[in-house]
Amino acid sequence: MSAPTNNWVLEMKKISFFRFFLAFIFLSAIVFLENSPLSAYDEIDVQNGGKITGRVVLKGTVPAPRIFSLVLYPFSSFCKGISDGDGNVLVEEFYVSAFGGLKDAVVAVQQVKKGKPFARINPKWVAEDCMFHPAEATFDEKYVKDADGQRHHEHPLVSVVENGQMIAVENLDPVAHNTQIYQTGKGNIILNVPLPPVGTPDAKNGGGILNFSEGKKIFQMICGAHEFMQSWGFAVDNPYYAKTKRDGDFTIDRLPPGTYRVTAWYPHIKPVEKEITVKANETVDLNFEFDSKQVERPLYESQAKFRIGPDALPNEHLRHHSPFRQRPPS
Repeated sequence: MSAPTNNWVLEMKKISFFRFFLAFIFLSAIVFLENSPLSAYDEIDVQNGGKITGRVVLKGTVPAPRIFSLVLYPFSSFCKGISDGDGNVLVEEFYVSAFGGLKDAVVAVQQVKKGKPFARINPKWVAEDCMFHPAEATFDEKYVKDADGQRHHEHPLVSVVENGQMIAVENLDPVAHNTQIYQTGKGNIILNVPLPPVGTPDAKNGGGILNFSEGKKIFQMICGAHEFMQSWGFAVDNPYYAKTKRDGDFTIDRLPPGTYRVTAWYPHIKPVEKEITVKANETVDLNFEFDSKQVERPLYESQAKFRIGPDALPNEHLRHHSPFRQRPPS
């Protein structure tokens, strides 16, 4: 029997390498799926689920808005459209009803392994009038009508996100912005993407895939050019969550019977967690209370006074008479 030729040996090596490569890909896929959010939750038919209803309130004095003088930032003559008319942007972070209800707080049930269908969360923001807004926010949600018929601007501050999923940011402004997403706790940037002006090829490509460190759930999105352009995100891993309405109310339904930990979160306040037991076909009343005295902003965000005093009037080109107030009349 003749010895194998060099070509035959080479072909066998190629086949062996190809088999090894396929096996490696197959095992890697299994490991990825076992550790991905997709495999951490099982969808089932919830026949006898319970419901959680309640309200999130903010006790105490509502924190004042932070004040940013437009003369400190580029493209200020364009961004004046969301200013107070005197060259300052007021960043309102707490929208509280007459009876204390806190808008846009996130209430999430933790460590639910199976339940109702969980659609992937792929949020989108738009940079519009020098503000980051959730793309799905309606005109009436962003510009609220007051009793006198005029409108004031309200910034939808909080969105729900999912780790490992794509987020999108599109620039609708004729000026450049930047998407910087900071993971809270460590403060490191997990996304940093330029946002060229609207009409340019990459104006719609300001997002990316979220990749939180283990145990982290909260991010803050800021424009690197305009510090007052801010938004927040809270990551969930199951469909049992809600964002509070204008009166602070929320509802979470079709939850399988059992005992759960439920977290209420809002930016700048330590989360509140409670344990509840949900019985079949029953409703659990669950309320959360935040104390405004416990509001803590990072040192670089603490801004109790004007950076530029009110007596230092801005240039005339930063003044305007906007049809939208920054705050409702007192």
